[in-house]
Amino acid sequence: MGKYFGTDGFRGEANKDLSFEHAMKIGRFLGWYYGERQNKKAKIVIGKDTRRSSYMFEYALCTGLMASGADAYIMHVTTTPSVAYITRVDDFDCGIMISASHNPYYDNGIKLLNGNGEKMDEETILKVEEYLDGKVEVPIAERNQIGRTVDYVAGRNRYIGYLISLSKYSFKDVKVGLDVANGSAWQVAKGVFDALGAKTYVINDSPDGYNINTDCGSTHIEHLQKFVVEKGLDIGFAYDGDADRCLAVDEKGNVLTGDHILYIYGLYMKERGKLLNNKVVTTIMSNFGLYKAFDKVGIEYDKTDVGDKYVYENMQKTGNRIGGEQSGHIIFTKYATTGDGILTSLKMMEVMLAKEKPMSELAAPVKFYPQVLKNVRVKSKPEAQNDPDVQASVKKVAEELGDTGRILVRESGTEPVIRVMVEAETDELCEKYVDSVIKVIEEKGHIV
Repeated sequence: MGKYFGTDGFRGEANKDLSFEHAMKIGRFLGWYYGERQNKKAKIVIGKDTRRSSYMFEYALCTGLMASGADAYIMHVTTTPSVAYITRVDDFDCGIMISASHNPYYDNGIKLLNGNGEKMDEETILKVEEYLDGKVEVPIAERNQIGRTVDYVAGRNRYIGYLISLSKYSFKDVKVGLDVANGSAWQVAKGVFDALGAKTYVINDSPDGYNINTDCGSTHIEHLQKFVVEKGLDIGFAYDGDADRCLAVDEKGNVLTGDHILYIYGLYMKERGKLLNNKVVTTIMSNFGLYKAFDKVGIEYDKTDVGDKYVYENMQKTGNRIGGEQSGHIIFTKYATTGDGILTSLKMMEVMLAKEKPMSELAAPVKFYPQVLKNVRVKSKPEAQNDPDVQASVKKVAEELGDTGRILVRESGTEPVIRVMVEAETDELCEKYVDSVIKVIEEKGHIV
């Protein structure tokens, strides 16, 4: 990770950690860099979520791009995976998504994608950071070299059409609940499900700039659970702010995490001979219960560091076709270069309709170990993580758990927090061990 860009872009509180000057400079550099590299006017596409500050960052990026001679194509409010798709299929030099994903409205972020719709390489990001720090200069475009903006809502519509084209089944008479988190999926998800014939019921679809992710979406899925049960729906899907992740709720109101989704679709692929390498890519945050379920059906698995970036890197190197995170970032490399919440929900619908079984039955083989994860806001993530006393407390917990559970302590790639997670045979043990480590972090003065 660089000075400004983490595992999921440059993220922070709007105009505090991430300012409009940062956005303008990022646009200035990228507009010049891609134009200079190919000796022609750069063509860059931009999308945003529904945060109030997203409009400010959109205009700042466009100003920087045009000042460096690039043309900025604006998709307006749309999803991160839609920007990745359009960047790739419409031959853009790069794509930019303005979003802080599942974070509160006052945060925002800038995600950079290469011309293939993948997360931008570290080498280019470091060049952007050098410009942000004033270590390099770039010229300003003049006369006929100055760029322009182009309204590109057509790109979002093309993406919607692409999603619809991927479904192998009609959703006629299937009752589906969608929680669009007052975010990017607001403009996309319902249209897709309606076009496929579903009886679509939507909640949290009135964004006002401040309510994105607020008590809604995949981070507050309890509302969708209640909604599915009260309305007697067959299935429910909840997205995050930029709709690159998806969690599900079965017809009984039970939550299906990304681990459930990996099992359900991984098994479906294996049964049809489509699971290349007989392997699913997971992260170190996946539950023991997922691996036990995979073992029973003979599916192998890789484990990566946390972050869909690392999942995708594994898939690119190995040819593995499905991977993801417990949080709901699921990547289907045959169809997308990034996690795509709406695509994930369509794939879950495909399995349910193909097997003619309710989602509760499809998910039943995955029996989860109790898991407790707590976030601790700290002054310095590296100092807290590397403190000898903190490390000693983690080692002690690991020894006491033995092969009956595990502990994982890691730095967040997007927030100033340390994540402490324990899996054990009971919730009480999980709480006990997590709290014992957090107590040491607090006693050593690391907590804000």
